[in-house]
Amino acid sequence: MVYDGGMTNTTIPAGTWNIDPTHSTVGFVARHLVISKVRGSFRSFSGAIIIGAQQLDSSVSVSIDMASVDTADESRDGHIKGEDFFDVATFPTMTFTSTKLTQEGEGFEVTGDLTIKGVTRSVILELEFNGVSKDPWGGTRAGFSAETEINRKDFGLEWNVVMETGGVLVGEKIKIELDIQAVQA
Repeated sequence: MVYDGGMTNTTIPAGTWNIDPTHSTVGFVARHLVISKVRGSFRSFSGAIIIGAQQLDSSVSVSIDMASVDTADESRDGHIKGEDFFDVATFPTMTFTSTKLTQEGEGFEVTGDLTIKGVTRSVILELEFNGVSKDPWGGTRAGFSAETEINRKDFGLEWNVVMETGGVLVGEKIKIELDIQAVQA
């Protein structure tokens, strides 16, 4: 992967890159009452990116602790963790394992298996490689941004309330937004 957004021809070296959860965000956006958006994130996750000798042979795998969901509202978070949504007592993790990486213009697409609440579906993440940088502690870091949109009902997340105005409390489409910083192993 080559980045040319201020750092000329910076290429990510092959090898294992561990996701740094302290400097990364796994977030989502859902429509609320049709008129606004609620943002949330997961505070606990881990994963690794394997950069292949041929960059399109690279892969990623991630595991997310579903109990770490944070929407800035404890009551809502409690509901999301319950049986109506994530059912974290039965399904404590969400996982993503890539199956293919392709270059699309200047960006990339990562196809992979996303598993939520025991249901696995193939999704495509639009990926942007943000470059490589040395850190002050002698390490090397790489940055990535990615996003996709899923229909929550495809993963068995069916709960909703129909409003008097005809809309629903929670939209079906969920945007997933990732900002990832990885450290070379």
